[in-house]
Amino acid sequence: MDRIGDAVRRELGRFGTSGAMADLVGAWPEAVGETIARNAWPARLGRDGTLYVNAGSSAWAFELQHLESEIVGRLREVLGETAPGRLRVVPGHLPEPPAPSVERRPPPLPEATVEQARTARRWAAEIESEDLRKSVEKAARASLARASDRRRV
Repeated sequence: MDRIGDAVRRELGRFGTSGAMADLVGAWPEAVGETIARNAWPARLGRDGTLYVNAGSSAWAFELQHLESEIVGRLREVLGETAPGRLRVVPGHLPEPPAPSVERRPPPLPEATVEQARTARRWAAEIESEDLRKSVEKAARASLARASDRRRV
């Protein structure tokens, strides 16, 4: 996954894992697709070039082992010569899925009543600078509206 690729590479480097494993982890979701990537994940790279993959269940391990040649072919398409030559899939631990990103927007500001707008205009009326007067009036309207909105809660 692109957004965690640098972090994965950095963490794998801390433990002395070769760059080949970092490349495999980064390319895995693209090569196998989202569904398989949620249910199976590269665990380690053997000295003989075999990629050991942990699957979420024995059923996933069984199915993916039968798709070995197809998965290795897809990895070759993405990684080229650095792709593993063999695949060994076993039930094992999978990484925690990333938390869904929830964009939190602040609640909309309450609208000022007509009376609050008049009060804000009156407070700002004596300010000479037009830009400053408008800014102060806008801030006063928002403050009055927010204050009255809190009282309603």
